[in-house]
Formats: sequence, C-alpha cells, structure tokens
Amino acid sequence: MEKNNISQEDLIQCREMADKCRAEAAKRLVGQTKVIDGILTALVAGGHVLLEGVPGLAKTLAVRTFAELSGLDFKRIQFTPDLLPADLTGTLIYEQNGGKFSVHKGPVFTNVVFADEINRAPAKVQSALLEAMAERQVTIGETTYRLPDPFFVLATQNPIEQEGTYNLPEAELDRFLMKIIVPYPTPEEEISIVKTCGAADLVPVEQVFNDRLLKKCRSLLERIVCDDKLVEYIVSIINVTRPAAKDSKSSISVQRSGSDISKFITFGASPRGGISLLQCAKVKALFEGRSFVLPEDIKSCAPDVLRHRLVLSYEAAAAGITADDIISKIMDFTPVP
Repeated sequence: MEKNNISQEDLIQCREMADKCRAEAAKRLVGQTKVIDGILTALVAGGHVLLEGVPGLAKTLAVRTFAELSGLDFKRIQFTPDLLPADLTGTLIYEQNGGKFSVHKGPVFTNVVFADEINRAPAKVQSALLEAMAERQVTIGETTYRLPDPFFVLATQNPIEQEGTYNLPEAELDRFLMKIIVPYPTPEEEISIVKTCGAADLVPVEQVFNDRLLKKCRSLLERIVCDDKLVEYIVSIINVTRPAAKDSKSSISVQRSGSDISKFITFGASPRGGISLLQCAKVKALFEGRSFVLPEDIKSCAPDVLRHRLVLSYEAAAAGITADDIISKIMDFTPVP
C-alpha cells in the first residue's frame, strides 16, 4: 500500500519531542531512560503500559514525571483488595431533592490513569478496567460513556510480594501494549540517587508536549513505511512463540536453534501481539527521525511487547527459564530479511 511522504520538518519535530522528554525526565530520574522511552512509545502507539519492579525503583515517580511532561489530565488509583468497580468507574447517586439519579463519574475519566499495584484488585475491578482499556468506554447503570481521548493506563505491579494479590488474567495482560521491567540502578547511578536524599520529586520539569502534538505524532504513524518482508519477519516471530508452530510447514521451526523451545511455552502471542510489535517499531523509527522501519526497530521492541504475552510451561519454571530468555532465543534464530 502506498504511503504519503512525511516531511522532514515533522520528523524533526517528533524526534526533538522524544529527545526533550528524555532530557527533562533525566532531571528527576537517574538511569530510567528506557522506562520513559517505553511509556512515550506506548502513548504515541495508542496502548497501555504495565510496569513491573520491586519497591523503591521510582516507578511512581516515573509515572508522575511523565504526566507532567505530557500536560495531560492525570489521576492515581491505589488498588486494594477491598476496591469496588464503582470506585473506579463511578456510580449512580440518588438525589433526594430532585427525586432522580445522577451520574458520579469515577477517576477513570481522565487522560492518564495511574493504576498502582493493579494486581491487588479483585476480579470484578479488573474486569471493569478491562472494558475501559479495551473499548475506551465505561458503562454506568444503563448508559455507556466514552472516555477522554487520549486515554492511557499506566499500571504497576510488584513481582516479589504475592500475599493478598490477584494475578492478572491473560485477557487483561494482552490489553497492555508493553510490559516494561524496571531494573535496579547501577552502582554509579545509585550513588547519584542516594545523594538526592529522596528529594528528586521536588525538581521541576517542563511540559514537553500536549494532546495536539500527540495526535499529530499518531497520525504520522500511518505514513511510516514498513516493507512487506519486515511484516513477514514480525509474523514469523509471533508464529514461533506458538507451540503448534513446529507442526506448521508455513512457519519457522522452533527447533532451528538446535534445541526445542516449544516445550517451555504453553500459549504464545496472538495476532494482537504482531500488530503491537509493528506499531511500536513504527514509533521507534519516528523518534529516530526516519520514515521507514528497520529490523533493529523490531528487535529492540520485541521483549517489551511480547514478554507478557507468553504463558510459560512448568518445564520452563523448573528450568528457571524466563519469557525474556525465550524471546532472546527466538530473535537469535529467526532469519532477518
């Protein structure tokens, strides 16, 4: 399909926006450039982000900083086991004076929703959020209300504390465009962090973009060129994550690396995973000032896009193999066009 050319001016504007976001975020966050890049990529691509990391790694600070950089409306919801769907979406309130019900909209009616410790909410609350994430709408009573545009969910979860938590179902995990692992800082970075004595959140940052610029960047994605061979490359990667791929003549054998990895995967990525990978690769190309996708764009986005879409088997758990290990293996032996 033919794509309209993107002007050099538009490419420069998007690249400068990404560079300035990194520079402003660095005033508060030490060594978290990849986290900011991932959040910004997901926002432009129109998806949601799940941040995973142990306590104290500045996940909350990263989300709040991003909200200030974007200039978008922002609300935080602390997820707890006693949370109700109405606490998230809103409810009908009876007005005794008027003798009728009025709608009280919940905190989900905003541009950026920070769902802190999302895996502490019970299934009913997770289902309510799933409708908001998937359909960009909320049903209160008998009426459905559209959510603001843009609508972006940034959720966090703690991977080590499982008491009082509810694992996110695969259907909801698949609604997250990316799952970003927040790593420990290096010793050098940690020295800088400790020197601030926890005062980093007091450092002011400038607003870098707004909803108008965001919509412009999103419209440019449709004109980023991705060669058909690269689309086939993405589909090959997705196919290899599926255990049934080794029985398909049209797909790449999962045993090409010399060891069968299909036994470590119970369920692989759906076509939504391939769509997400293509969208993120396009955003990466846009942020680097290019109007076309390279194989390197796909490779760099694959772990964040696919790690939460793989359901691993008991054999993987017993062998200590992670989703990232499998993705790395797949990227190594899948032929690059």
